[in-house]
Parts: sequence; C-alpha cells; structure tokens
Amino acid sequence: MNTVYVDGVYIGKAKNLGQGLLSDTDKQRIANRLWLWPQGLGSDEHGDPRFHTGPERALHHYPAEHYDYWRERYPQIGWSSPAFGENLSTRGLTEEQACLGDMFRWGSALLQVSQPRSPCYRLSHRWGVPTLPQLAQDTGRCGWFYRVLKPGFVSADQPFELIQRSYPGLTVAWALRCFYREPLEHAGLKKLVDCPALSSRWRDIALKRLRTGRVEDWSSRLLGLPLEGLRA
Repeated sequence: MNTVYVDGVYIGKAKNLGQGLLSDTDKQRIANRLWLWPQGLGSDEHGDPRFHTGPERALHHYPAEHYDYWRERYPQIGWSSPAFGENLSTRGLTEEQACLGDMFRWGSALLQVSQPRSPCYRLSHRWGVPTLPQLAQDTGRCGWFYRVLKPGFVSADQPFELIQRSYPGLTVAWALRCFYREPLEHAGLKKLVDCPALSSRWRDIALKRLRTGRVEDWSSRLLGLPLEGLRA
C-alpha cells in the first residue's frame, strides 16, 4: 500500500438546514490534537445519531482524491474537504485499497474499518443537488467508517499506518458494489454475513436479504422524509 497522507481532520456542530432538518455535514478543520474515543472524534456532533456515530461508526473517512470527480461533474460548486461531512480526509487510500477489518494506527489510537458509508439526503440539502446521494452510491465514492479499538490522541500531523489486514479480498469498494449494485447476489451476501469485522447493521441487512430474497427500501435514506432528522 502507498503511504497515506492525512489531508485534514474535521469536526462540527449539528446545524439546522431548515424545516427542522439537522445536519452534521458542515465541519471545520482542526489543527490541534483531539481525543478519539469509541463514540467519535472530540466534540463532533451528528444530525441523526441513529445512523451516524456509535461504536461502529465512530469516524468517517473520505478520500480527498474524489473531489476531482465532483469538481468535474458539478463545476459550479466549490468542492473541497469536508464537503461530505468527513472527519478524516487523506490521499493514498481509497475504497479500492481499504479493506473491511483493516487496522490502522493513528497517533496513539487504533482504528478498524467497520463498514462503507451509505450516503443520505442531507448531502442533497446541503449542496442543492437532489441526485448527489444516489450518484455517490452508484459510483462508490462514499468513504467508510471506523470503530475505535483503542482510544487516543490524534492529529493531522501524525502518521496514519496500516498495521494489520485480515480480509485482503474484501475491499470497501467490493462491499459497496455487492451491497448496492448486486444487492441479491447470494455469494456476495454470504461473504458479507461471514465477515466478523463488518458492522452488525450491514451483516443483519445482508442476512435478511438472504432469507427473504428482497431488498429494503432505500428511498427514505436517499430522498428523505418530511419528518426525518427532527429533534424531539
């Protein structure tokens, strides 16, 4: 694997996008070190904790390389990190190179790739591009999440190093293609279910597809619902 260069570290506060919709996609670059703990990075907030944060979605990683594609596709938007709400932006590591279960040492913390990110309608609301979540999903430019195996201090100037790879054939890109482009392909679903490093949510969904032969409805995630994201 090529050397991974940390391009930026970002956290933010959940903001109201109107009509009660809370979003965490507007994050700010942080230069000082932060404590990475099992629930997330520093004081980072989330618009909908049901689908962001938690032990298996503690940190969102998005490759900086993807922004060349988005600039070409939508030149009217000033694309730059963290436009996709990422906590961590790097160069030298994409979905084609990262694998489920990969362990990385960053600063004094130890991370493990837990699942791809499933893009949602909050991206559409922020950038005014209704098809953005679907396009990110279709092209596999989604990024991925980590679980924190060992909490610790991290910063942009500390090395990000792969220390263990247990599932070299199960890249994040493969998981995205299997989950979204061939969602009922038996062999792929079986591999997802049998990968203990994959988040329990993704494994449960894959198992349900195997048992029912049906794919869940993605419309609420991709398009949103009137009351989605409201804070009680």
